[in-house]
This record gives sequence, structure tokens and C-alpha cells, in this order.
Amino acid sequence: MQKTRLNTLYETIYNNLSRTFSNPWRNLFLNFTSILVGFFIGQAIALIAGQESYWEITVGIILLVFTEVSSKIIYGRKRTKKKILWLETFNFFKMGIVYSLYIEALKLGS
Repeated sequence: MQKTRLNTLYETIYNNLSRTFSNPWRNLFLNFTSILVGFFIGQAIALIAGQESYWEITVGIILLVFTEVSSKIIYGRKRTKKKILWLETFNFFKMGIVYSLYIEALKLGS
């Protein structure tokens, strides 16, 4: 790639974030935060889809496709020892959404 200002800015930001979140406690905080944000988003989606009853099937299909495509992206790549920060964070976000929908199903089933 060419050394443009935008490319240099991107590399600098990426290197600073990677260095910042290489600390295990900060990485744990980022993963925990992404699970909580995913849980919140999943609860909001379930609440909105439940309120508008004609959106339930459409939202269910969209969430199913989102979960399956993201799992294919995350688990379909070759295993390396180096973890990719944004991919790991996205996986925890997806787990938060799935967990929130599981909790909603338990609430509705009881």
C-alpha cells in the first residue's frame, strides 16, 4: 500500500489500540463491555420486535443470519496463535446477543 496520510493514521491508531489492549485486564474489560453491549442490544431488539408483532419473524431471520454469518467468519478462518482484537470483541458481542435472546426465551416460556 502507499504511504498516504490516511493509511499512516490508520496504522498508528491500530498499533496504539493493539498495544493498549494487549494488557490482559484491559482486554478482559473490553470483552466484558462488548458482552454487556451485545446483551443490551439483544434485549432492545427483542423488546421492539415483540411490541411490533408483525416484525417477529423478520427480526428472527435477520438475527439468525447475523449469528450464522458471524460464526462462519470467526470460526472459519485458519487458527493462528495471534488473536485479532476486533474479531474477538465482535465474537463476545455476538455471544451477548445470543445470551439475551436465550434469557428472553426463558422468560417467555415460564
